[in-house]
Amino acid sequence: MIHSMTGYGKATTELPGKKITVEIKSLNSKQFDLYTRIPHIYKEKEISLRNDLSKILERGKIDLYINVEESEMDSTIKIDESRLKNYHAEMKQLAASLDIEEPTNWFDILFKLPDVFKQEPEKLDEDEWLAVEKAVDGAVANLISFRHQEGEALKQTMLTNISKIKELTIELEKFEAERIEKVKTRITEALSKLENTTYDSNRLEQELIYYIEKLDVNEEKARLLNHLDYFTETIEANTSQGKKLGFIVQEIGREVNTLGSKSNDSDMQRLVVQMKDELEQIKEQILNVL
Repeated sequence: MIHSMTGYGKATTELPGKKITVEIKSLNSKQFDLYTRIPHIYKEKEISLRNDLSKILERGKIDLYINVEESEMDSTIKIDESRLKNYHAEMKQLAASLDIEEPTNWFDILFKLPDVFKQEPEKLDEDEWLAVEKAVDGAVANLISFRHQEGEALKQTMLTNISKIKELTIELEKFEAERIEKVKTRITEALSKLENTTYDSNRLEQELIYYIEKLDVNEEKARLLNHLDYFTETIEANTSQGKKLGFIVQEIGREVNTLGSKSNDSDMQRLVVQMKDELEQIKEQILNVL
């Protein structure tokens, strides 16, 4: 069961006078990278929240948003009466000293002056935080469900690619015997065209055997098929293992490249090019696997 690193989850909870909405989204990343945008009152819980999410989500570029909608007037905002009275007294004194008429719209003027309103420091209520945690858990559960669905789609795509590489590997066999004969014929024909030249046929046979052995691809095919089976076995495991799958893909790539360098035949090289195309598609997909 593999999971994608891409996902989205959302959950809401309501308290008396408040509606709390949690959204979380995830993109692929080599490590766990969390960005949060949460109300200041919840900042004291951010470290524990970060630790919990890193254990659950493991990897990915994670964006977490917590939004609070107040349905009642914020009772923490107060008028600084002392400051307001001082402003008023100073302005009355200034009007008298300048011999100008006092304004009639005192409140309109005073309420626009700095720091007339003050906000009492908020204290996080434990029941409220429990409600926030519940909403976070719900959003994370939805994100994981999304990741699972995306992971299933990735899995089916990559299994199709693996199956195609396996088919192409088996298809190589029909060109191998023919290729060896082509090599023998090309060498002997080249030697026959040389004038006034003699050669030891036994030594030629030995050199041909040595040369043909260097072109043999049976070991590479066997290792490649083993790697393909190992990839399939790993992708079907109960846990998502994106990094391990990435390592297996590297080994598959090495064998495919060796097949290409040893093929020395246009038909075989055409099949190898197709293998590389399938492998590149897997590499693109594997970047998004958890």
